[in-house]
Amino acid sequence: MTITTRPRTIGELRESGYRVLSIKEEMRKNLIQKIRRGEELFPGIIGYEDTVIPQIENAILSGQDIIFLGERGQAKTRMARSLVNLLDEFVPVIAGCEINDSPFEPVCKACCDKVEELGDRVEIVWLARDRRYGEKLATPDITISDLIGEVDPVRVAEGRYLSDELTIHYGMIPRTNRGIFCINELPDLAERIQVGLLNIMEERDVQIRGYKIRLPLDVYIVASANPEDYTNRGRIITPLKDRIGSQVRTHYPLTIEHEIQIMESESTHFITEGLESTCPQFMKEIIAEFTQLARRSNDISQRSGVSVRVSISNFENVVSNASRRALRLKERSLAPRMSDLSAIIASTSGKIELDAVGDIKEDRIIQKLLNAATLSVFNDYFEQREFDQLVAGFERGLNVQVGDDMPCMDYVNQLAKVGGLSKAIDKLNGRGSPATVASSVEFILEGLHLNRRLNKDELNGKFRYRRS
Repeated sequence: MTITTRPRTIGELRESGYRVLSIKEEMRKNLIQKIRRGEELFPGIIGYEDTVIPQIENAILSGQDIIFLGERGQAKTRMARSLVNLLDEFVPVIAGCEINDSPFEPVCKACCDKVEELGDRVEIVWLARDRRYGEKLATPDITISDLIGEVDPVRVAEGRYLSDELTIHYGMIPRTNRGIFCINELPDLAERIQVGLLNIMEERDVQIRGYKIRLPLDVYIVASANPEDYTNRGRIITPLKDRIGSQVRTHYPLTIEHEIQIMESESTHFITEGLESTCPQFMKEIIAEFTQLARRSNDISQRSGVSVRVSISNFENVVSNASRRALRLKERSLAPRMSDLSAIIASTSGKIELDAVGDIKEDRIIQKLLNAATLSVFNDYFEQREFDQLVAGFERGLNVQVGDDMPCMDYVNQLAKVGGLSKAIDKLNGRGSPATVASSVEFILEGLHLNRRLNKDELNGKFRYRRS
């Protein structure tokens, strides 16, 4: 049906043979169609194909509400919002209804009265899928009126009785009738509010200001929670837990490859006129490995997790630091180097919670993890014997200076004097530009230093690598 041919009254809708489905039937129908067509259920969600997504599909096929259980930065809210793609593009609702009543089965008193008076002549409108999603971040100050509704004193003043259903100003959940409603951080809801949510989900009635209204809403409930809050502190009432059909456990990227994919796809990309940006693969791997190591570090509290946003922010800052250098040195190409990794201190601080005993500074822990990440990535690329010729040159008195503000061509010029570097740079695919050569040189020298093959001195903001 096109916009111009869609039915405009209940009578026309009935004649068209249109069948109104419940929200769970509708989502189930569209999911089945997507599975049969091989379509992606959650575009942009990486690493959940074999773990989280099958559980979501099972829950929807079973007609169950969902709670996503996971630490921060695990795409819980994004997946909840993506469920909108399982709704029909448009559905018919009674025109002017506050709670999106079905034309064939109205539930609010205003629509029931309208249908009783006008019958099939009642006008309908077509509601788009993006207007059928509601979301609320749970906070301790949320009230029943926010979620369910409240008596409107203006309507009472107009002469209606307090017990009249028409005096109600509906809250967010009734206004998402025939749609999806997401509650983020569910354990932060006060217990009395959770009881009200329980009534909506199971008993299909609401209690406002001491009187009870039968309101059979058709809402698909999605919630999110941190595992610590959900399982250990007992902050969700047991009957509510019992009525949430499926508990889907999310997780952080299981592999470096997935971490890098998320990091690249979610980072903010700016185009600077006159600059050509390249980020070597090994630099991406170091940034991703840093986050993975942080999630296993005893120095960092794992209760709240280390979000993927750490990788994204770090990647952005490292590239920005390289861009700043290129602009000041008036270079046309840029590539992040090891010396740019100091920029991640600002983007990591505040996103991790220290669990270390004693007065250990955050900067030291970040640098320790950076060294471990660099060492791990370097040893994945190279074996120590590959640099025997290079180390021998340093033993004969060779030394190499690097720095955050050094032009790329300085590295290229030094390369001719340092035997044994060329093959290693080729192995890193670092010949693309002077910027990638500079990045590769710094990575190799730092890797040898961390493997205790070279010494490293700091002098006036620059670093000198030597053997003795």
